Amino acid sequence: MNWRDAPATYGVAALTLIASAVVLLLGWLPQAALAGGFIPARIGAEGVVAPVALLPVWLTPLSTTLVHGGLLHLGFNLLMLVYAGRQAEHALGTPGMLMLYLAGAYASVAGQWLASPESTVPMIGASGAISAVIGAYALLFGERRAKALGPVPAGVVHVAWLAAGWIVVQLLIGATDGDQPVAIAAHIGGFLAGLALARPLLLWRWRGA
Repeated sequence: MNWRDAPATYGVAALTLIASAVVLLLGWLPQAALAGGFIPARIGAEGVVAPVALLPVWLTPLSTTLVHGGLLHLGFNLLMLVYAGRQAEHALGTPGMLMLYLAGAYASVAGQWLASPESTVPMIGASGAISAVIGAYALLFGERRAKALGPVPAGVVHVAWLAAGWIVVQLLIGATDGDQPVAIAAHIGGFLAGLALARPLLLWRWRGA
């Protein structure tokens, strides 16, 4: 494993691992979730009274990716990020990979906000941002790894199965590792962002080459 092959992927994974591990091992999860997690009800709220200082709401789509509810969830997320991210970064380049991840982080909280705008439960974890990476990976590499299902093209079959499998695994991990609810809408928002951005980012990279 050479970090120079995919510096954005390995860099994001390392930062996420360090930040999340510190929070979990030191027992800071409740405070970190409240301070840095995305709380849908904060959008449009004039003021929020909390026992800890809250990060600006526009920054929480990024800070929430650095806080995880358990070591199992953290480990699986990082495994999927490295697996799909390396290949996506090879195709999209390092700047494209960073743009994809950041867009996925914001798209995931947008999906969660649309689903439950009045929720006061902090959303934490990098699953939404990683969903964008998985969505791009599925679109870029799916046609050669799946078979067509009747009139449904192989690429669409691969995307559908990967999205369903990713969400099911997240649900299973959520049921066994911590008590944080799984934000399905966030996963869908991130995944759709990955599907939407994969080809434009690919074209942007190679037109600038």
